[in-house]
Amino acid sequence: MLQGKKIIITAGPTYERIDPVRFIGNYSTGKMGFALAQVCADAGAEVVLVAGPVQQFMEHPRVTRIDVESAQQMYDVVMSQFPSCDGAILCAAVADFTPIRVATQKLKRETDNLVITLKPTQDIASTVGKMKTEQQFLVGFALETNDEEVHALNKLRRKNFDFIVLNSLNDAQACFGYDTNKITILKASGEKKIFELKSKLDVAKDIVNELDK
Repeated sequence: MLQGKKIIITAGPTYERIDPVRFIGNYSTGKMGFALAQVCADAGAEVVLVAGPVQQFMEHPRVTRIDVESAQQMYDVVMSQFPSCDGAILCAAVADFTPIRVATQKLKRETDNLVITLKPTQDIASTVGKMKTEQQFLVGFALETNDEEVHALNKLRRKNFDFIVLNSLNDAQACFGYDTNKITILKASGEKKIFELKSKLDVAKDIVNELDK
């Protein structure tokens, strides 16, 4: 199915700057997104890999990497690329909020408390879900800590995903930082598949197999 297709994949975290040396971020390493890029490219797809600040590295003749830092930068790239793609896999852990004001100089410890006012970031998944045509597919990820399936299914419907990949922080050796992952795939049709703990490369193969179906 992926031979000759163009796919955009997002990977890693975003950093939302507070000042020139500090940021709001998360623990995402980008390993899952890079594994997906590898598997999709090996299957014959042309991959646009939009990577947040990560230490991951890969070379593949069918992977074009675009590095970004913030949620807004990732949003801008995805919006420019998605219309020409056959589908997207949104694997990045994008910040939901970003500071309203970014200090131009390093903030000093002058008071006991520092108050930072945040505003919502642009919702990449929701916007892409509204843009998606019948000829395009859209896969999302949900990382949850409680009521996992309820929250994931709600996200699937709100964002117009074809299916969503659910991760739980309650699973050992899964999610951020690990080379392994344990997922559940939930589809808009109501179908559910639970997978055992595997390497992230094998997890990526399971996800791509669902695309083939």
